[in-house]
Amino acid sequence: MNRPLRALAGPVFGAALGAVAARAAYGALTRRPPGLKGAPGDEVWGRTNHRGEPVTLLEGPAFVAGTAVAGLLAPGPGGRLRAAALLAGTASGILGGYDDLAGSASSRGFKGHLGALARGEVTSGAVKILGIGATGLAAAALAGSPAPSRAGRALDALLNGAIIAGSANLMNLFDLRPGRAIKVGMLTGAPLALTPAGSAVVAAPLGAAAALLPDDLGERAMLGDTGANALGALLGLAATRLGLGPRLAVLAGVAGLNAASEAVSFTKVIAANPVLNRIDMLGRRPPATAAPAAEPAGSAARA
Repeated sequence: MNRPLRALAGPVFGAALGAVAARAAYGALTRRPPGLKGAPGDEVWGRTNHRGEPVTLLEGPAFVAGTAVAGLLAPGPGGRLRAAALLAGTASGILGGYDDLAGSASSRGFKGHLGALARGEVTSGAVKILGIGATGLAAAALAGSPAPSRAGRALDALLNGAIIAGSANLMNLFDLRPGRAIKVGMLTGAPLALTPAGSAVVAAPLGAAAALLPDDLGERAMLGDTGANALGALLGLAATRLGLGPRLAVLAGVAGLNAASEAVSFTKVIAANPVLNRIDMLGRRPPATAAPAAEPAGSAARA
């Protein structure tokens, strides 16, 4: 086997492993949905989508479980990077799951949750925002930095932690229509998969996402905060393996889009652009006849 093929073998195997693990987890979870405090599993994880039809949030836990298993077993990443990916994906998924199950519509977006926190009200969204921020910093520190000085490593950890946390939140903002978050994840993850260090991180998540895409497009399931936060965090971790210049560009883009989401509807922007709208509608059912009401930020809009 020549060198290019050998370089591809690890990521391809990781993607295949992620796909198999995610499908297995999704099958097991949907056969016996886990209940909570006496409530049946179907009720705990069931939601109503933008059409008013029932969907399940179990796609998110299946994605987190599939990527965790594949990340542990797939060849390629070193021990520190493997541990950082496990932390970033799993912890972000757990925090997203907490918001999925305990969240309410009373506060939305950074402004809403942090404003509530300033008034002394601790929302599930605020817990998630602060928790994912801490998780991003921890994962960045765990992954390590090539900087020779302690100060350089500390600055790298801050920069990389912001990328991981910001990407986790941003991906959640795209989970408003069937398949959208996964499409965004695959389009942004594909270039990272072509880099030697990035491919070791994104192979399993991209495989898992691709395997779950049919149920998402079919409007039977959705990633929810659980899956979207985990997917974004892992893409962010992969981006931290880039050079300083590209990382600064990634952070600027992620921060800009997160800030824009407070005032702009991504759905309206996508619908107004013919190219983006065509990609967004690819594989989906035709839109509902009645135009949906203006949507709030966050994946709860699909729920």
